[in-house]
Amino acid sequence: MSNKPSLPQGTRDFNAAVVLKRNYIFNTIRSVFELYGFQPLETPSMENLDTLMGKYGEEGDKLIFKILNNGLDNPAKKEQALTDFDKVLEGKNTKGITERALRYDLTIPFARYVAMNFGTLTLPFKRYQIQPVWRADRPQKGRYREFYQCDADVVGSKSLLNEVELTGIYATVFNRLKLPVEIRINSRKILAALAEICGGADQMMNITIAIDKLDKIGLEKVKEELSTRGLHTEQIKTIEQYLQISGSNAEKIVQLKNLLGNNATGLAGIAEIEYVLHHPIPTQQATVITDFTLARGLNYYTGIIYEVKAIGAQMGSIGGGGRYDDLTGLFGVPNVPGVGISFGVDRIYDVLEELQLFPEEVQRGTKVLFFNLGEDEAAKSFELMNQLRENGIAAELYHENSKFDKQFKYAEKKNIPNIVILGTKELAEGTCTVKNLLSGEQQTIGQEELMKTLH
Repeated sequence: MSNKPSLPQGTRDFNAAVVLKRNYIFNTIRSVFELYGFQPLETPSMENLDTLMGKYGEEGDKLIFKILNNGLDNPAKKEQALTDFDKVLEGKNTKGITERALRYDLTIPFARYVAMNFGTLTLPFKRYQIQPVWRADRPQKGRYREFYQCDADVVGSKSLLNEVELTGIYATVFNRLKLPVEIRINSRKILAALAEICGGADQMMNITIAIDKLDKIGLEKVKEELSTRGLHTEQIKTIEQYLQISGSNAEKIVQLKNLLGNNATGLAGIAEIEYVLHHPIPTQQATVITDFTLARGLNYYTGIIYEVKAIGAQMGSIGGGGRYDDLTGLFGVPNVPGVGISFGVDRIYDVLEELQLFPEEVQRGTKVLFFNLGEDEAAKSFELMNQLRENGIAAELYHENSKFDKQFKYAEKKNIPNIVILGTKELAEGTCTVKNLLSGEQQTIGQEELMKTLH
């Protein structure tokens, strides 16, 4: 009985058409990153387990893919391995079983890199990173276990100008993709102020974890969760009032000021929001919206936080990030301010596909197919094909002398827009026939004119 091949749940294969579309997204994002002065960085797929654990909150830590150590089949270690496995099943970590994990995001590995190389970096250090990450999440639409992130981060500067620039990066990328989005912003200082007036700073994580689920479970369930986390009725009522703030950006800020009063932490957060809002960004497709329900339940954020949502698509966030003013302190290099954003490429792909926003030309690789009509004809076609390639025109020669119909079908299936026919007559006359399969236009030209015709 043969085994039917399959993929691990939450992962995917990508055929040529999909890869070309994904590269369109990657290249668009990369070009904007570099336009804003960011430089590339890559880090390993795996990190030491202690680098990752405890950095993403209790919910995030559960989603880290741990890697089993090799050598567990060593007879001398089997008894200890069984004991260690029992510990792992209890939710504990043990170096006898696992010391490494696949990276959960690109931010913590970046912080680890900065801490290890801090003395050699030119500050502020602006880097971008485009690599896959892994999460042991439950697969569903827009949520995968292996997916790409595209991050841009600045460390070594507390200036809010960095937040303005990152907002501009978001707007510029989605303008170029022609994808209408809402760039939602909040400040963790505002959430900290809410915690301070609802029982104290130690309630911060309880409140943000619950609020972060608002879109998924609704207000009543959030209130229930807050109750189970120890908040009393009056505190929950204040949080409910906070979550119901609405109107324009200016109107929301007025309501927030009334709710938080003279709380110093809250006023600092509001000042951050107002600073970002008062700087113009390219807004053809992007709208910046204050969203005080935005929490992003990760431990390391300290200031402005972002979330990007596509307009007109059934999808969760397609980007997010924020300020983390002491992330490298986790690795022994304290007081290094930082701020960063991330693009969810897989979700952006799904949205562009749903809204049919991919340009037609993105799906084409080869621009010209030379028909194979005999040994001498193919030899001349091969020569002309190489001339096209040397001038940056993607070209192929069909692999064997076959019927016209078969070669036509090959061009159609591969979305090749142009074919070149060079038969016995054309070979003798120094000509070739060029046909555009999109328009149906056909012309016979001199072989020396081919380059000009196809450019």
